[in-house]
Amino acid sequence: MKYRLSHLEELESESIYVIREAFAQFENPCILFSGGKDSIVVTHLAVKAFAPAKIPFPLMHIDTGHNFQETLDFRDNLVKKMGARLVVGYVQDSIDQGRVAEETGPNASRNRAQSVTLLDTIEANKFDAALGGARRDEEKARAKERFFSHRDEFGQWNPKHQRPELWNLFNGKKQIGEHFRVFPISNWTELDIWQYILKENIELPSLYFAHQRDCVKRGDIILSYSPLLTLRPGEHVEEMFIRFRTLGDLTISGAIASTATTLEEVIMEVAIADQAERGNRADDQGSESSMEDRKREGYF
Repeated sequence: MKYRLSHLEELESESIYVIREAFAQFENPCILFSGGKDSIVVTHLAVKAFAPAKIPFPLMHIDTGHNFQETLDFRDNLVKKMGARLVVGYVQDSIDQGRVAEETGPNASRNRAQSVTLLDTIEANKFDAALGGARRDEEKARAKERFFSHRDEFGQWNPKHQRPELWNLFNGKKQIGEHFRVFPISNWTELDIWQYILKENIELPSLYFAHQRDCVKRGDIILSYSPLLTLRPGEHVEEMFIRFRTLGDLTISGAIASTATTLEEVIMEVAIADQAERGNRADDQGSESSMEDRKREGYF
């Protein structure tokens, strides 16, 4: 009897193929590692793609200086366990060098500033491809991405200038100064990610599971309180049981009220969720084209 792959095995096989294809076509690739579940899954897939050898390219993290400490601790422990090389670009360095201006006010974040740091780090290390954990179901601008997403010599993305990808044939040809973002898990959904994490027993930062935390309600968004967060009139700090569906700067990463402390409970929550995964990200609520505008500037 012929064995049929499960949908998770099919997704895994496709992603591993994309990762190996990127390694074959590019001279100096890296993995964009944020410490979030998607980049962790991409890293896990890369480990499987090249086992028993180590991942043949480094992990690159853009440190905004406003990261959750849990994320940084997880990153460092994972890199040590894997024996991988870590490249870190610091947004604070970009600010100190006058490359970007520090935002001020109650809505201030370093989310937009990190695009400059990302492009500078790619150029400094001569990376010609950066493998990221973006998925097409996350946001409408993400849905326009190819597996191999071309960036021009300024690091900018233009959805009209992407190459066709027929029969899983990827065109990584580029001019000097150009590079690619590669998205191996483009066809995965949030639920696929969580089911795969359960199947593979992948470790995650504790932020993804319900815990008690000082929070601030800002409209429909729940933010983790920190001295980096400027309170608006009428806002106050309160303890809540929350978890995060997506991670970024602690000043913009919205949490959800939750009691899910296990992978099985998280999967049940995701399966019945009526809000998009990034629906409580403050950085995506600026305008209808917030994500696409940032991607055109070089964002992940």
